[in-house]
Amino acid sequence: MENQVTNNNDEIEIDLGEIFHLILSRLGVIILSGIILGVISIIGTMLFITPQYESTTKIMVLNKQDSNTLTSADMQTSTQLTKDYAELIKSRTVLEGVIAQLNITYQQLLGKLTVDTSTDSRIVTIIVSDEDPYTASEMANAIRDMAAEHIQSVMDIEAVNVVDSANIPSEKASPSLAKNGVIGGLLGVIIAMAIVIIIYLTNDTIKVEEDVERYLGLSVLGSIPYSEKESRSKKQKSRKRR
Repeated sequence: MENQVTNNNDEIEIDLGEIFHLILSRLGVIILSGIILGVISIIGTMLFITPQYESTTKIMVLNKQDSNTLTSADMQTSTQLTKDYAELIKSRTVLEGVIAQLNITYQQLLGKLTVDTSTDSRIVTIIVSDEDPYTASEMANAIRDMAAEHIQSVMDIEAVNVVDSANIPSEKASPSLAKNGVIGGLLGVIIAMAIVIIIYLTNDTIKVEEDVERYLGLSVLGSIPYSEKESRSKKQKSRKRR
């Protein structure tokens, strides 16, 4: 199967079957390149990327119109307002209140904070990542407490209930050695295949009779057999004469 590409009025024939067989013949080198780059990715991840730990705390906000009763309308309204609560948690007022307690800048704290609101749920999840698991837990609890006060003040809510206090994570959340290794391996395979194909496409040397017709547009009238043994013997004779 051949595909023809025209560029500057020159016709270049690309034999896809030949490329496929070429890749198969270089399969060992391609796989080795993937393994090497995968190992480099794993080592680089271990040496240069700082592990991050995630601490999670959850709150539930109920919009009560009556302190003694909770209607279905209250529950529906609370569910619809969870996204508003998420924005309030990430507001500058809340984060600056936490910054006053911790030695961290606003942009750093904002980059460490993730707020998740589940569909059809009144529960808001606050996730904080940090290289120190104890610091992550401390920041998550501080953000939760400050956000509870801010939500009550802005939304005129009676109370914000704590579903889960921030945990102290024992396992790192990122980076993933396996994931980075696989990505590096795939990238190595792709790069090696690209190099093999580029070398094939840019190599216009004459190797077989078909190349004469392909590149020069000439017909082959005859061919002279070539023997490596005869070539070596001629070279040795010429050296002796010298």
